[in-house]
Amino acid sequence: MKRVLIITYYWPPSGGAGVQRWLKFVKYLRRFDWEPVIYTPENPEFPETDLSLAKDVPDGLEVIKRPIWEPYEAYKHLLGQKKGTRINAAFLSEKKKNSTLENLSVWIRGNFFIPDARKFWIRPSVKFLLEYLKKNPVKAVVSTGPPHSMHLIAMEVSERMKLPWLADFRDPWTNIDFYKDLKLTSRADALHRKLEKQVLSSADVVSVISRSMAEDCNKICKRTYEVITNGYDPGDTDLIHPPEMDKKFSIAHIGTLVSTRNPGTVWMALQELVAEDPVFAADLEIKLVGKVDYKVMESIEQLGLTSFVKKIDYMPHDQVVRCQQQSRVLLLIINNTPNAKMILTGKFFEYLAARRPILCLGPEDGDAAAILKETNAGLLARFGDASTMKDHIRSLYQDYKGGQLSSRSQNIEQYSRPELTKKLAALLDRLISAI
Repeated sequence: MKRVLIITYYWPPSGGAGVQRWLKFVKYLRRFDWEPVIYTPENPEFPETDLSLAKDVPDGLEVIKRPIWEPYEAYKHLLGQKKGTRINAAFLSEKKKNSTLENLSVWIRGNFFIPDARKFWIRPSVKFLLEYLKKNPVKAVVSTGPPHSMHLIAMEVSERMKLPWLADFRDPWTNIDFYKDLKLTSRADALHRKLEKQVLSSADVVSVISRSMAEDCNKICKRTYEVITNGYDPGDTDLIHPPEMDKKFSIAHIGTLVSTRNPGTVWMALQELVAEDPVFAADLEIKLVGKVDYKVMESIEQLGLTSFVKKIDYMPHDQVVRCQQQSRVLLLIINNTPNAKMILTGKFFEYLAARRPILCLGPEDGDAAAILKETNAGLLARFGDASTMKDHIRSLYQDYKGGQLSSRSQNIEQYSRPELTKKLAALLDRLISAI
């Protein structure tokens, strides 16, 4: 077995989207003669806790945990939050906040904690890992971000130990949805961009999650980028006893709904259908599983759809899979932001594996649209096109009433976690053979 050190902030018992990608790679890496070693914080600020993910951690896996200091307690104190309050990602807010204090805290975050609030873990981690690797050698180093401080740790360790390095980007750095909301000074913006370019140019291999993300990174630093999408795990999705389908015409969104992912086009289409057809209204259920920004809930209320909503704040991943498979329609929302074309959320691939029709709101020329078309897994409408969205929902509802609502998806096996891990292992093999 060839040992590879993986530096990641998110690891079980962390829940949420950030942990899934590398947990699943680690689960299957041994099949391809790679032995992963995890380096992760001992006391991180998790968005959620999900004990069900522990089953995916391979037996005997070496997991190195070291203490981390983060400024979140001061942040919570500034905003008047309780000590145990969870910090939401991507500026999601479930309740209205004091805008003055919020703006101040965001300004401090963006301009003083570069690249992110985990920056204080970089120096002690480098010091520890240099000593660790002298006694416990590895063939390669992997870092996964965000948070991008993980890349800065790997960059120095790689340089000092002369180890090949793969930098994996689950999300963009300066082109992430909320970058413009960080209230950066020109100096802070320049530093972010300098560090981003340094990582992209220094890593021996850079992997990203979509074709458009590779094109975007190439504008920052011209080089070859490897695309390894997110995926689904057959070990999760191939259920021995599949759940019974929802009785109602359920349209389910699984995952975080931030304000930039607020599907106003969907809500408008549903409002019109409810007003026009009392039978449709009696059958409709809108399932929102995960944290939802208060602006999303306000727009639902303004359009008179609150009574149709079934809201579940958080669900362990093993239950999420069952919820996806029992829902009539799965709602996929691409963030309505300038980087929309490159967004490929992790849940999209689990939606594919659930074998339920997907209803997507997003750009027609985006990566999600291309995969939706390639797999014949669902229907898509553009942002603002309520008429097309309404037609799609009506068509799906008619199939539901006729007992014919099913998925016609195909060729999804290429997005299974074992297949994607095989691709990753081939990258690692090439990486060490080139040295």
